[in-house]
Amino acid sequence: KARCCSQATRARKSTHLMKLTVGRGHRAATTVARRLAHVPAAAAGRLRVDDKLKAFVDDELLPGTGVAPSKFWDGLSSILEDMAPRNRALLDRRDELQAQLDAWHRANPGTPDPTAYAALLESSGYLAPAAPPFEVCSQHVDPELALVAGPQLVCPVDNARFIVNAANARWGSLLDAIYGTDVLPGDRAGAYKPERGAAAFGVAHSLLDESFPLEGEATWSDVTALSVAMRDGGAASLQLSLASGGEASLRDGAQFVGFLPGVPTARSVLLGKNGLHVELQVDRSHRIGATHAAGIKDVQVESALSAICDMEDSACTVDAADKIVAYGNWLGLMRGELSVPMSKGGKEVLREMNGDRTWTSAAGPGSVTLPGRALLLCRNVGLHMYTDAVMLGSEEVPEGIVDAMVTAAAAMHDLQGNSRVTNSKTGSVYIVKPKMHGPEEGAFTAELFSRVEGELGLPLHTLKVGVMDEERRTSLNLRQMMAATKERLFFINTGFLDRTGDEIHTSMEAGPMMLKADLKGAPWYSNYEESNVDCGVALKLVGKGQIGKGMWAAPDDMAKMVRDKGAQLAAGASTAWVPSPTAATLHALHYHATSVKEVQGGMAARAAEIASRASSQAAGLMTIPLLPAGGKSLSADAIQRDLDNNAQGLLGYVVRWVGQGVGCSKVPDFDNVQLMEDRATLRISSQHIANWLHHGVVNEEQVLETVKRMAAVVDKQNLGERGYKPLAPSFDGPEWHAALELIFKGRDIPNGYTEETLSRWRRVRKAMEEVEEVEQLFSKDAGGGKDELKKPAPEVQISPSPPPRPHA
Repeated sequence: KARCCSQATRARKSTHLMKLTVGRGHRAATTVARRLAHVPAAAAGRLRVDDKLKAFVDDELLPGTGVAPSKFWDGLSSILEDMAPRNRALLDRRDELQAQLDAWHRANPGTPDPTAYAALLESSGYLAPAAPPFEVCSQHVDPELALVAGPQLVCPVDNARFIVNAANARWGSLLDAIYGTDVLPGDRAGAYKPERGAAAFGVAHSLLDESFPLEGEATWSDVTALSVAMRDGGAASLQLSLASGGEASLRDGAQFVGFLPGVPTARSVLLGKNGLHVELQVDRSHRIGATHAAGIKDVQVESALSAICDMEDSACTVDAADKIVAYGNWLGLMRGELSVPMSKGGKEVLREMNGDRTWTSAAGPGSVTLPGRALLLCRNVGLHMYTDAVMLGSEEVPEGIVDAMVTAAAAMHDLQGNSRVTNSKTGSVYIVKPKMHGPEEGAFTAELFSRVEGELGLPLHTLKVGVMDEERRTSLNLRQMMAATKERLFFINTGFLDRTGDEIHTSMEAGPMMLKADLKGAPWYSNYEESNVDCGVALKLVGKGQIGKGMWAAPDDMAKMVRDKGAQLAAGASTAWVPSPTAATLHALHYHATSVKEVQGGMAARAAEIASRASSQAAGLMTIPLLPAGGKSLSADAIQRDLDNNAQGLLGYVVRWVGQGVGCSKVPDFDNVQLMEDRATLRISSQHIANWLHHGVVNEEQVLETVKRMAAVVDKQNLGERGYKPLAPSFDGPEWHAALELIFKGRDIPNGYTEETLSRWRRVRKAMEEVEEVEQLFSKDAGGGKDELKKPAPEVQISPSPPPRPHA
């Protein structure tokens, strides 16, 4: 008890000390946070490593890889000694370029002269020199990324239940996706409704008619039985009995891929189109199959071909303990053994990673085996993130370097066949790298991966890189970025949300930005999306990797997604992000309707046309989305409406991130529409308010009044949420201070990134919760330490000084 009381007192004093140190530099703030957590560090060569992180690496991560702990830590130390100073120099270069842009815009306010602006970007080095002719030459890329177009899930890796569901989202029930969403209008609440189930079958029949049409005038709603006829040589044909008494076949017999035999009809029929598959499961004894004329109990759609296991924007990992959870889940995935106990139908079940699926081949003797899981990728953090879980002397180290070593070491279990199931069949590890600014940072990442491969004994180019095209300097230099990563590149992906946040911050001094809803209609956006696809096609990424598009952010509006998201494929994308397994199943239908291979092939045939529009795309990308006339034509109502929307969204996300450690979730917007929010959406909201505040579109009093009013809205929206800590009426918790810092200091935060502010205040909240736990433990005890423990926690305030930069 004495020890716990002493720790609680020390935590209280350290929380009080936070008043004096927050804002004076990241290392000072982190030192306090380490006192709060009271984290011991173990020596590992020249490093100082959190005890529990070292134990995880030594005892769980490395056994079975052939890499000794001393080899791992010495290798990491060597990489950090060489590359940590260069990481810092790249961040300093970002600041240097931003300072030049800020000064130029202050001297030349408003929409810049295109020629003068382009000259600035060239002379400063913001625009990199053109790359010599090249083509992407990545090898050993799995077909889910290189050859077959399909949906991609993004899921926080620190949530085991979510990530197991994401891994298993390779296959999804079309009937469930239709029945349980607004794709089928009407009431879907409560117990199963047979009439709604019949209507769901009706929608499924129509979709089957589009993807797998039958001969003549027959439709899938006419089918009463599915049977397989064997031919000489072991090949099989699919015969469909019709309600009229006749029979029908597929219009394209090659779409019949496989089956599971049964009596009197097949138990399963596997169909294929554009490299994707659909399984018709037949069981007349099943409660659903008994209601269907042909006994179909389910229509399983091959859905998420790949899934990003996210350590970045959708995760919440602020200290060694959080990172161990994320690393542990990734390790479990790479071993094929991650599982989660769940309650289903009143029974406890263990949800595990699915095995592969096998059918008898329709083409002849043999079988067809398809993966039961999405191909798993791992998104590491960006260059700007630093961690104190590993220290080099007294210095924090770039978290992304630690991520790369741990991610690769965990994947060695898969590469060496130690896993219960196989992830990569080509011997590759896929790491998505976010928030890179320009080709120098791409080259740095490629070198880092080479160093990691060398230290772990992996073949060169085992580690592949996915480039997030989400920062303005990368968009304008995408060809050069691809040149820097050409041997490792497996995707280029547009990320509209972060890209918008960077668009605002980069041109913060130019003037007030458009209304948030109008930013997507500005010239920069269409040129951004088009240029990304053009670069992928022109530089021969097709056939070696993906051209990706961004997230559908409204998980409850599946009907609109089904109507609209197919446009991304028509524009040349081979994958697009979805927020849930259900969304992946519905989005997969777009890949049936559109042959991405044909779209991209047609674009490649127009190479001259693509090359001719590169200069106009660059000009569009350099068009700053400013409000006309400095916003003077906007009505007061329009301004307030946008401010309300930004403030409500910002608070709705911050309260869950800081208060509950939830990095990504459905957050209701100002109109109570559920939106999938992560740090990218927060970056837009905070930067937009900061921009308007800086240019006088709104004032401090108006912003503070709005934020307080929206706090009441957010509190009401979270009423009854377990563990929720209201913002009002005290307006004095870590969540509140984090929100104010993001707004009122947003102009000075490097690149407008929210991570440092969120992480610092999350650590304060975690420390306060630890103190509360100790208080509760001894609240009924008498004696020493009781009075001290019952004193209210001191107020935590933010410093009026500018926020620290993450690597300062």
